[in-house]
Amino acid sequence: MALRSLPLLVLVGVALRESCLGASSHSMKYFYSSISEPSQGQPHFVVVGYVDGHIFTSYNSNTQRNQPRVSWMEKVGKEDPQYWDRNTQRSRDSEEVFRGDLETLRLRYNQSEGLHTWQWMYGCELQADGSKGGFMQHGYDGRTFITFDKERLTWVAPVPQAQITQRKWDAIPGLNEGQKAYLEEECIEWLEKYLSYGKETLLRTEPPEVTMSSKTEMEDGMETHICRLDGFYPREIEASWMRDGEVWLQDTRRGAVAPNSDGTFYTTLSIQIDPKERGRYRCHVEHDGLQEPLDVALKEPKSNLGIIIGFVVAGLVLLGVIVVGILVFVKRCHGYKKAPTSEKGSDIQGKTPVV
Repeated sequence: MALRSLPLLVLVGVALRESCLGASSHSMKYFYSSISEPSQGQPHFVVVGYVDGHIFTSYNSNTQRNQPRVSWMEKVGKEDPQYWDRNTQRSRDSEEVFRGDLETLRLRYNQSEGLHTWQWMYGCELQADGSKGGFMQHGYDGRTFITFDKERLTWVAPVPQAQITQRKWDAIPGLNEGQKAYLEEECIEWLEKYLSYGKETLLRTEPPEVTMSSKTEMEDGMETHICRLDGFYPREIEASWMRDGEVWLQDTRRGAVAPNSDGTFYTTLSIQIDPKERGRYRCHVEHDGLQEPLDVALKEPKSNLGIIIGFVVAGLVLLGVIVVGILVFVKRCHGYKKAPTSEKGSDIQGKTPVV
């Protein structure tokens, strides 16, 4: 069962692994995934589109339709009535190609029938300084199969089985030039359009709520301090421990930036220190939602005595409840009687060439 969930987990994992590009950077990314033997009810082909890490459109082989996933995408259909039909047809075309690719790759790897996955990932990034980036790659069974080098206008094959595909795609007239143009021009144009449609959500700023917690390690007397940053948007945030006004990396752990249910993000930053040096440290935070950086001092760990007393009291109360319950049960048992029985441009790429 866990193995059959792998393709979806890989897809989501890649989608959420956004690189920190600096303040106010934006991205649009698409992830296609096809599985040879889906579980009952699970689609064998899925397309998911993300803007700044938020799903805004999707398609799957069960619904056979590209659909909006956020309310602001309704504006697209009003401006371009053929938008959803056009993108749906392109997704259906890719679905057919992916089905054939899975069989071709299974034979090329000399594999038996069974669970196999074929994925396509591409997207573009618009950074705060105006620079642009883009990527495109394919993966087979969770590993990189082939990637596009848009600067050299060629495909890169990291495995022998991909060399056939590399030679084939590099030989298609205009293919690589078209992929480069899409990543650097058309993709960016659609990203900017979506940012204007969803600006109330995508271009908002929410400052982080910073809270500190700490505990004393009983074994060695060292203190562990945790700086939690919650409810911030956009995703990019700079957080670090400072000692005597300088960034301190030793004995620190940085948590991943993860999404909240309301679309904001949270993360944690922890450090282990000698309690005698507590006053030298600060949790330093920089974010677009803050008018100026924050420097939060460490707190002295609370005594464990109150917690211990609380557990003892709770234990005594629980014991009393158990005793009373036993007495009531015994009393009832003695009196028990047996009861009776009862065609325009598109933000997504066209049909990918077969491998």
